Amino acid sequence: MAKVDLAAVEGGGMQRLASDHRTMLRVHTVGSFLRPQALIDAFAGYGAGTIDRAQLTSAQDAAIDALLAAQERHGLPIVTDGEFRREIFMQSFTDVAGMELWLKQTLGMEHSRKTTAAVPLTKEEGTEVRRPVTRRLALERNQILEEYAYVARQTTRPAKVTLIGPDRLSQRYDADGSQSIYADTQAFLDDVVRVQREMIAQVIEAGCGYVQIDEPSYTSYVDEQRLAVMRAAGEDPAANLARSIAADNAIVDAFPGITFGIHLCRGNARSQWHRTGGYDAVAEQLFTGLHHERLLLEYDDDRSGGFEPLRFLPKGKIAVLGLITTKRGTMETVDELKRRIDEAAHFAPIEQLALSPQCGFASSILGNLLTVDDQWRKIDVMLETAQAVWG
Repeated sequence: MAKVDLAAVEGGGMQRLASDHRTMLRVHTVGSFLRPQALIDAFAGYGAGTIDRAQLTSAQDAAIDALLAAQERHGLPIVTDGEFRREIFMQSFTDVAGMELWLKQTLGMEHSRKTTAAVPLTKEEGTEVRRPVTRRLALERNQILEEYAYVARQTTRPAKVTLIGPDRLSQRYDADGSQSIYADTQAFLDDVVRVQREMIAQVIEAGCGYVQIDEPSYTSYVDEQRLAVMRAAGEDPAANLARSIAADNAIVDAFPGITFGIHLCRGNARSQWHRTGGYDAVAEQLFTGLHHERLLLEYDDDRSGGFEPLRFLPKGKIAVLGLITTKRGTMETVDELKRRIDEAAHFAPIEQLALSPQCGFASSILGNLLTVDDQWRKIDVMLETAQAVWG
């Protein structure tokens, strides 16, 4: 596994989130930002063999530097690298022995998507392709550590990392094709937890105090089509959900004092979506069962349902309302967002609420169907709204 010079990282501006800072944090981004064309071209060139790894890394560094400067200029309290070293958000868990058949994204696949509006994925695109593992999981390269270490050297602001979660991995796992390695899905998840603990321990050692787990597939448990697929495969959705919550908690519980957020959405690539349904059917189990301090929830359109599930939000947790869409350039207003926050406050105390975009601006490399100017205007509206609501 590639080593990161932690002494060099410590020479940068790393800061962990103090407990009072965590409590007062009222704005979030989900992690990804629109890639500049030069970076997309660099990925394409690397894939075609016309530039080498060093040239790709140089392009990534330059794009991240510019993004960090923009985040600071706009006043974001927590920054990210925009997931600019990835082609797709799930690649946080790519460099793990046994995962060789997984998470392989290509620009060719992305360029084949010709959509011009926020729409559901087609039946073929929306199918969850299951992959077997080739051997027992073992960490070979800690991508989130390398991502964080670079950011920490370039900024004095706290930074967070994003990592795909156990539920998403379990829903893409081919248990039948992996029986020579793992007896069942639980054994596979036990190793996912082991490897992710190793990854997170290293990034915490480097100074990171905020880890966001991405679990978009938790909304499968409210989508009737996805539930039907599970049942047709002989699976018990309720048992799957309980198993995944336990796996997520096994990660969080290993690191007391660290801020953990968990992002729950319904699909986002190229302004498309996978699933529909409000949180109602699983809210009590998820909101009270998950040990993550901050629940980043999608609430930008009618597919997300109402705010009533927020009544299950326990004391000590923050519901981050994803009211700002990243799927369209249509601009929210401060008054509109304040009204919706007021509606949510009927079901959860205002001091337990925060604000964010509903998802990343670019879950995959080509990004969603809005402009960079749209992206930053939405960030500014978010910050202005938070100031008006919470001060």
